Amino acid sequence: MRAVVQRVNGARVEVDKTIVGKIDRGLLVFLGVGEEDSEKDGEYLANKIVHLRIFPDGEDLMNRSLIDTDGAMLVVSQFTLWGDCRKGRRPSFIRAARPDKARELYKHFISLVKAKGVKVATGEFQEMMDVHLVNDGPVTLILESP
Repeated sequence: MRAVVQRVNGARVEVDKTIVGKIDRGLLVFLGVGEEDSEKDGEYLANKIVHLRIFPDGEDLMNRSLIDTDGAMLVVSQFTLWGDCRKGRRPSFIRAARPDKARELYKHFISLVKAKGVKVATGEFQEMMDVHLVNDGPVTLILESP
């Protein structure tokens, strides 16, 4: 699994101009599922992301996690994170998981984050979405399961 994680002061996702997911301060996570990924990959990333110390403490150092700050998470599926652009000019998505498997692991990731007590909002799987965010910092990280 691959994730692009952005610390945000607010984010929302719209489908057909209707807001389907919205958070205030927290993390926007674009999540891509690969063909070889399993539930273990979701467990690794969920645990890693909710405990990442990327929020400021009283001294403005990145020492607090999403859980420490009682922040929320907006999770948006994004198979394009598996786009391979090494050859030619059109990305290849051959390493991205098929929709059924990707949906299952996307939902599993969300359930794991919720089980840790984090408020979670989501986009809609396999829909064209408009994502709006106010990046805080900006702080943007790329994570990948082992």
